[in-house]
Amino acid sequence: MPFLLETFMDKNKLEHSEDAERELKIFALKYHSIVSWVAIILNPIWVISDYFNSPAHVVPFFIFRIVVSVFILIAVLSRKKMVQFPELMALVPFIGISIQNAYMYSVMNVEEIQKHTFAYIALFIGAGMFVLWKPFYSIFVVVISVIANIIFFSINSNLRLSEIMANGGLLTTSVALFTIILINTRTNLTRRAIIARLELAESARQLAVKTEIIEEKNKNIKDSINYAQRIQMAIFPPMEKIDGILKDYFIWFRPKDIVSGDFYWFSKVHTTPQNGLPPEEVIVIAAVDCTGHGVPGALMSIIGSTILNQSVSEKTVNSPADALNFLNKQLANNLNSISDGMDMTLCAINPTKMELQFAGANNPVYIVRGAELIELKPDKMAIGGDHENYETKTFTNHIAKLEKNDCIYLFTDGYADQFGGEHGKKFKHKNFQKLLLGMQDNIMKDQQYILNYHFEQWKGALEQVDDILIIGIRV
Repeated sequence: MPFLLETFMDKNKLEHSEDAERELKIFALKYHSIVSWVAIILNPIWVISDYFNSPAHVVPFFIFRIVVSVFILIAVLSRKKMVQFPELMALVPFIGISIQNAYMYSVMNVEEIQKHTFAYIALFIGAGMFVLWKPFYSIFVVVISVIANIIFFSINSNLRLSEIMANGGLLTTSVALFTIILINTRTNLTRRAIIARLELAESARQLAVKTEIIEEKNKNIKDSINYAQRIQMAIFPPMEKIDGILKDYFIWFRPKDIVSGDFYWFSKVHTTPQNGLPPEEVIVIAAVDCTGHGVPGALMSIIGSTILNQSVSEKTVNSPADALNFLNKQLANNLNSISDGMDMTLCAINPTKMELQFAGANNPVYIVRGAELIELKPDKMAIGGDHENYETKTFTNHIAKLEKNDCIYLFTDGYADQFGGEHGKKFKHKNFQKLLLGMQDNIMKDQQYILNYHFEQWKGALEQVDDILIIGIRV
């Protein structure tokens, strides 16, 4: 695998290097065209400088300059043919002007050479700023210049080599070497910049592809979770059914994620006749908190709801405690390799007898009567999770008398466990109890809005830590 990765990376580097060379040629042709046009225009104009520096030779200098500019113009007009060899576009003006200057130097005296040298150096450095090629071409230009100088000086000049070097030759040679380094450095920097840009563009492209893949996967996951939400909501009792039985109530259900580990269950059932007594009609409602939240919790909620539905048809189930025992047994039998379970508050309300039966697995039930809050405590054990001892684990059935306008609250621990406030602490059950006591003058629907408002104020900018379920019923 590392070998394949290295091979892939080497291939990418090779492709980037080839692309960089192609781009470098495009840049070079562009800049070399600029150099050529500058030479075409300025080279004849500089005859003005010749007039003041070497008036005796101004005519042959001007003719030489015109000839060189013509050759450069021919090269520029042929630039479309030089796309693959952009170096030629710069070689023509460099070699032409180098030969031109070699001739001009050969007919000048010492004073004229000194004056002309600075103009030549400025031209050399200025042109070097725009040239992009390999060191070979710079060396080639210098060699041609040296040869041209030797030929013209041997024909036209009586100056000694020491005089030439002392009055401009040494400086010109030094500048020529500097220009070679300048051109080479600039070419390498340009090439590296192009490669870096290509690699950055490739990285951006790969990142865009990966981002698209991730977004597609996230979309698929989210679509699946949204569909799972539809399935989960389908197991919840329809609100129309509850509205037909309960008058003053609310169910505040706020999942942390799209799907929830909390769920509520509702049914209107008749108890099994016992000891010659007629069956009793009771309203059964549950608030359940499965282990975890999100998808794992939602799967447990579907299992829990299904078993609760089964409990209705079981003749041995005649109380909330019986239902919790049945649920505990079924979870142990059907989920023998999973230790997760659920906390639950299960209430059976008998409106005729004004009686509440309750059984709880870790979660209590509150009855608020005026300014008093009555807590029916649960058994301190969860449903499921103990496959070996489930038969010895039994839940307690509590019976409480109800009075007119009593408010019954079933809930999971998400509200009390929410972090928030000034110091980022948990809300806690004591504050939850105070909040319930303080809103008893409100109808149940308004109580839901009050609970939501206080939750938002407490949570602030912090993340919701758990699923939330609160059920309130006024009898």
